[in-house]
Amino acid sequence: MDAARASDRRGREAQGLALAFGSAAAFGTNIVSAQIAGQAGLSGPLLVFYRVAIMLALVVLAGFVTKASLAVAARERRAVFIFGVATALVGTAYLSSVSFVPVSVAAVIFYTFPLVIVLAEPLVTSAPFRLDRLLVALIALIGIGLVVGPDWQGLDPRGLALAALASLTAAVQFFAAAGCARVGTVAKLFWSHVVILPVTLLILMLVGGILPPSALALAPVAIAITFGGYFIGFLLQILALARVAPGPAGLAFCAEPVFAVLIAAFFLGERLASLQYAGCGLVMAALVTNVIIEQSRRRLLPA
Repeated sequence: MDAARASDRRGREAQGLALAFGSAAAFGTNIVSAQIAGQAGLSGPLLVFYRVAIMLALVVLAGFVTKASLAVAARERRAVFIFGVATALVGTAYLSSVSFVPVSVAAVIFYTFPLVIVLAEPLVTSAPFRLDRLLVALIALIGIGLVVGPDWQGLDPRGLALAALASLTAAVQFFAAAGCARVGTVAKLFWSHVVILPVTLLILMLVGGILPPSALALAPVAIAITFGGYFIGFLLQILALARVAPGPAGLAFCAEPVFAVLIAAFFLGERLASLQYAGCGLVMAALVTNVIIEQSRRRLLPA
């Protein structure tokens, strides 16, 4: 690898981390607005189904306007399919979990997925085990625990199971995205949502059936925020995972609950305790440390 290619790779990875942080910020709006929509009687699976249907329509329009190719190489079709199924399960399980347990508990369980990625990365990729990355992930998880301050008493096992399922499938989603990194953005968005839509429809039918689009008018502002956060977050996530490996990308998404708590504080007037501020600082310190470690490691690689 010559110096120019090494520099270009470092630039792409730095760009990928920045996109991952942007995606985390966009997704941070989702859990707050989804809880508001849930209080209005709109279930997690229903929200996932409609946002996926709208996203697919937007992608088709974008593909028509840009004349982008939808071709996917045979060797990458399996990864795109797994990515679609995993994405459907992540969204449905996570948004549904808050119907049974507090957002804080769901968030702490869900955000174990960076730990899962770090531990699984040596088993499913050629990347070596990184102790420093594991320590950063543990520090970030402790920070998340302080941020959301979960109350573990009297919890519904269904909510715990759904949050755990969301965590495991999020790890699968990141690895699958790395496996189809060469697929064009429009093609990846299109085919993944072609897979996501029937999966979410099946889940929706199993848990209570579909409601007409008019039902979304029960919480129009929350729906707009949920859908907008998903559209922006998913696009940035796709772009990020085409540029950076699952391990550092997963750690960047630990910023999502921090953004969610700050959004809730700013827009809903929720007051933060000193421990929550400390947790925000701990998470951000862990993420900055991760960026520094990754950049240092890349600089040490031979040109």
